[in-house]
Amino acid sequence: MTRRNGYALLAGLAAVVVMISCGIFALTGLLSGDDSPRGAREGRDAHSGRSDGGRNGGSTGLRPAAVAQWTGTWSASPVGPEPRTPRGLPGRSIRNVVHTSIGGHSARITLSNRFGDKPLTVSHASIAVAAASGAPAAEPGTMRRVTFRGKASVTVPAGGTVTGDRTAIKVPYDGELLVTVFSASASGPVTYHPHARQAGYVADGDRTEDASGGSYRKQGDNWRYLTGVEVLNPDADGAVVLFGDSITDGIASTTDANRRYPDVLSDRLRAEPGAPHYGVLNQGISGNRLLTDNRGPSGLSRFRTDAADRPAVRAVVVLLGINDIIAPPHERDPARIVAGLRELVRQGHARQKRVVGSTLLPFGGHPAWTPELEAVRNTVNEEIRAGRVFDAVVDFDRAVRDPYAPSRMLAVYDSGDHLHPGDEGYRRMGQWMDLRVLRGGYRVRGAGDGTDGLGTDAEASLRS
Repeated sequence: MTRRNGYALLAGLAAVVVMISCGIFALTGLLSGDDSPRGAREGRDAHSGRSDGGRNGGSTGLRPAAVAQWTGTWSASPVGPEPRTPRGLPGRSIRNVVHTSIGGHSARITLSNRFGDKPLTVSHASIAVAAASGAPAAEPGTMRRVTFRGKASVTVPAGGTVTGDRTAIKVPYDGELLVTVFSASASGPVTYHPHARQAGYVADGDRTEDASGGSYRKQGDNWRYLTGVEVLNPDADGAVVLFGDSITDGIASTTDANRRYPDVLSDRLRAEPGAPHYGVLNQGISGNRLLTDNRGPSGLSRFRTDAADRPAVRAVVVLLGINDIIAPPHERDPARIVAGLRELVRQGHARQKRVVGSTLLPFGGHPAWTPELEAVRNTVNEEIRAGRVFDAVVDFDRAVRDPYAPSRMLAVYDSGDHLHPGDEGYRRMGQWMDLRVLRGGYRVRGAGDGTDGLGTDAEASLRS
């Protein structure tokens, strides 16, 4: 072989290497599911104001494959069958308004027929960015049809759920989406989440892709069929589930204003330097109990589906047990409540989830309050504070109580019913949480540790 031919062969091999490298990077982009323009992935997100810190590859625009994963941006727990809907809502379009926590370049929705007694056929579904807060109109150019395995229609079996296909849509941070479903045929009762503190809308006929919203009329504050929205976001670190009762659900907060304590926490996670880039999922149910079914399935029975098994969840914050105390027949044995909370932790650890717990809020002045029931609450709180239940502790009792009358909520935080915080109380709760408790793993209960409980970092999260 001549020297000239050798140089030619080396040049050819170099060209092949370059072509293969370019192909690998191109394939990386396809596998990651990132179909957004390169400029939208670099620097600062227009909706969130978050800097990517170079995680998207800096000026190269390249990032590792399979970084993006489905992460929840919004959720609601199914509570039961909606009254007066024995045949569902056939021939009507149901438009759910939901508030996002994190954004993304694609979305998928989950629909539930958990409390239906017949199959539910969804004829048509859509997703869009809302043009204004709490309104049924879509931002121009954002209306997208949702498909299910490539088809516009899907049948959800009684007691079942279904997740839609990936839909390419720019989901904003701290924004609102419209998720609309239409069923042409009768089914069983509607699976719903009441007391949403968010207006719901209904239109006659198939108005699923009606962007103007003019055909929709307000009908209550329920979320119907929809139980989750997930996004693809390569910068997401995962999600945190806030699991509880009406206090987590946001009862007594201002409707359509997104002032629940999970909303305040979401704002902090988005704004504070160094905070984990988490989606925030609200799995509160008004009236929910830890030990027994009442308003929705008990916390013990729903924890796995509503919290531990949700995609990309890194931590769960539990605030549950007060309704077991205040509602008939009134749980008077604090050990049973503590045991129930420990069981939630066990379920979470079985799925590698960090489980953070809150003390129970004061309810002095509520009609159900008695010295005996107050003693039950205090005993439960003592066990939680001592670090014998959860991986870490958030002391919401200390955050909102009156220091001169600790059985009562401070008036500025009280909604007026002496059980639920108002907007200012929820703001206090969301601001009170030490964000460090949402990071890290967990330690399994160890023999001989002297606590008969979980090894925790609870002391780091108790605020003075």
